Amino acid sequence: MSIGANRPMTNDAIHKSYDPAFFQLLFEVEDRHFWLRSRNRIIAAWVKLLTSELTTGFRVLEVGCGTGNVLRVLDQACPNGTVVGMDLFAEGLKYAQERTSAALVQGDMHRPPFASQFDIIGLFDVLEHLPDDGQVLRDLKGMLREGGALLLTVPAHPGLWSYFDEASHHCRRYHPNDLKHKLVETGYDVEYITQYMMSIYPLVWVGRHLSSLRRRVSRRQSGASIEELAIQELHPMPIVNEVLSRLLDTEGRWLARGHTLPLGTSLLAVARRRLPLDCQA
Repeated sequence: MSIGANRPMTNDAIHKSYDPAFFQLLFEVEDRHFWLRSRNRIIAAWVKLLTSELTTGFRVLEVGCGTGNVLRVLDQACPNGTVVGMDLFAEGLKYAQERTSAALVQGDMHRPPFASQFDIIGLFDVLEHLPDDGQVLRDLKGMLREGGALLLTVPAHPGLWSYFDEASHHCRRYHPNDLKHKLVETGYDVEYITQYMMSIYPLVWVGRHLSSLRRRVSRRQSGASIEELAIQELHPMPIVNEVLSRLLDTEGRWLARGHTLPLGTSLLAVARRRLPLDCQA
């Protein structure tokens, strides 16, 4: 395994999108947290489905691979292909080295260091961190072969915005129609889009609508910052964690069969790089 780099990024470009101080905490909780485990299972199912139509030697890239939590899932799901992980942050790639044998690259998606295009690109809860999401999607399209698939997840519903989004350096949450429109206008054909994490939607809805009160009370009583409040959410009680994990497993099996859900706290989409008109005839 190797960690490469293309050009150095400015500190402003790096630290506005994400706080690398969270990498250690994520590395410690990712294997246990119900939300992250469930998302990984859904991603694995869809990657296996997408790669089943490809010949040996296909190429898969995860952009924003962070600590390698999803990257190792991609690597395991793609035994007949090459899997590459790219991230802005060397801090995250340091942890990814411990999890996977996939190739790692420190790089900027706006200035990709790759000479060849990819059959599949994964972007998992990254797009919401970046101010110009349209430019991100156009740049990713340039790294995809014609007809290649972009598999992405994002947080859903602006009405669920809370201190957790602020602490996570999110720029937005997405309505399903808004995400679909964004993909179409940047040159993709949307093959599949669904909400997911429906089982936890009531809990999140209540929590988000009480978040302003909780934030005021917590900060008044303990002086807790939004970052500290967000960290508390990454440590659910073990029993609650297991119950929610089992509920979301049921959802995952439904989505793996190509079905959709009408509600959820997140969105999953598969979009193809649009073929030129002369190839569509």
